[in-house]
Amino acid sequence: MTEVAAEGPLRGIRVLDLSRLVCGNMLTMLLGDFGADVAKVEEPGPGDPLRAWIADGIAAHWKVYGRNKRSIALDLRSADGRAVLERLIARTDVLVEGFRPGTLERWGLAPALLLERHPDLVVVRISGFGQTGDYRMRPGYGSLIEGFSGFASRNGFPDRPPLLPSFPLADMVAGMMGAFATVSAVRAREAGGRGQVVDLSLLEPMVAMFGADAVLHGFKGTVRGRLGSQGASAAPRNTFLAGDGNWLTISAPMQSMTEKLFDAMGRPEMKTDPRFATNTARLTNVEALEAEITAWLSTRSAAEAWATLDAAGVTAAPILDAAGLAADPHVLSRGVFRAVEDAELGQVTVPDVVPRFSATPGAVRRPAPAVGQDSRAILAEAGHDDGTIDALIAAKVVAEN
Repeated sequence: MTEVAAEGPLRGIRVLDLSRLVCGNMLTMLLGDFGADVAKVEEPGPGDPLRAWIADGIAAHWKVYGRNKRSIALDLRSADGRAVLERLIARTDVLVEGFRPGTLERWGLAPALLLERHPDLVVVRISGFGQTGDYRMRPGYGSLIEGFSGFASRNGFPDRPPLLPSFPLADMVAGMMGAFATVSAVRAREAGGRGQVVDLSLLEPMVAMFGADAVLHGFKGTVRGRLGSQGASAAPRNTFLAGDGNWLTISAPMQSMTEKLFDAMGRPEMKTDPRFATNTARLTNVEALEAEITAWLSTRSAAEAWATLDAAGVTAAPILDAAGLAADPHVLSRGVFRAVEDAELGQVTVPDVVPRFSATPGAVRRPAPAVGQDSRAILAEAGHDDGTIDALIAAKVVAEN
């Protein structure tokens, strides 16, 4: 893939990414998608542990979250490596790190010291539980946070164990919130402020997703439990099996939408049935309500039912897997995915840049790099001459691909 010149609203912002695994890589991918120059600092040899997440023989996660970045392989355990890092920081706008709290301090790179030397630097610190608090030093992988945050207690069915997501949800949520926080901090600096530290935990973005739960518990002592796919506040809202064995999601959170559903089912009398006439009644009688919907669906294919519901203006959609999504006409016409060239695989399909900007859109400018692919170029840009770079490589402080 020929590299495309950096465009987008973040063009000119230099990011040094010391993070590992999903959260930091999602954060810096989003910055890179919109034009930031992201230099990924990796351990010589294996590189970011995300590269080792192999599925069907492919490092699929890295192919997505490593895009629009350059890679420098640098041994941060060595004093020489940390000296190189300090020189890179001197020309950096944003430093992203995901070490256990206190690691930068032990290296003599405490954010307070960095901000003294580089007052405009934005330092984003990623950790499981945050830089302060009783649990700051505990390991905080996303799976632990998905349980601790209350998410798992709400996810799944009431007669089954709490359910963790099968993908790194907490990391992704924090990564997206972290990208917003980073841009906000850069904007504050541009508006006349200075650099600052962004304390980004995986915990708090997940907790924020369940803000209503805090209100209910604090005011009424209510603790919400697992409801499967049912809605806690409105009915109907669930997944439903059609007669051909395929599934749909039907969600009717407004009274008018529910009445449209009953009409589409050919059951207008349900609008005045005291069990279903109001949202409160429907929540009380949700099993009977869902039995009626399932009975109607049982005589139709999912495609037929969706067409009927769509024509009636009812909010419903089929449940798709990866194959169904890739073949869906809307997804194809919208360009949700795009194929990019990859040095290792030839071509890979990745989600395109989101969200979409009308005037300054982001782009996939370059594929995920090999470990140390850009070491020499990044060091040269920081002022290292060829002889110094050769010496660093010979001493195994730096590696190049």
